[in-house]
Amino acid sequence: MADTWRRNLAPVFRFLESGGFWWGVGISVALAIGSLALATAVIVAWPPTRFTHGPRPSQRHPVVRGLGLVGKNLAGLVLLVLGFVMALPGIPGQGVLTMIIGLTLLDFPGKRGLERRVLKHPRVLGAINRLRARFHRPPLEMD
Repeated sequence: MADTWRRNLAPVFRFLESGGFWWGVGISVALAIGSLALATAVIVAWPPTRFTHGPRPSQRHPVVRGLGLVGKNLAGLVLLVLGFVMALPGIPGQGVLTMIIGLTLLDFPGKRGLERRVLKHPRVLGAINRLRARFHRPPLEMD
């Protein structure tokens, strides 16, 4: 088993030894900046009343709505798995942040209540509202 791992990882080690380490550092930094930018864009785009009422019914065709729901949940699942992998020791990237973004995309029972419980913490809500204020967005309203 160890021999198989060694054989499969040999190209990675050769790449790192030939200067690929700096490529890895560059990619890690780019992914970190990209995930922070994505999280900021998502939080800033939320309407201020996002957590004051339940989801509104969609006016779209049921097939379009269904495909959109499947796509959104699939993207959330992929981000959740990628975030879990990035959260492992030695793997570069913003794992926890990626998992949080993935969870916001997923639809599961009790999701809205979980989001509200997290946002009820004054430090979390304060940090989010300070970020929104930087981009001249009104603070999130909580009921």
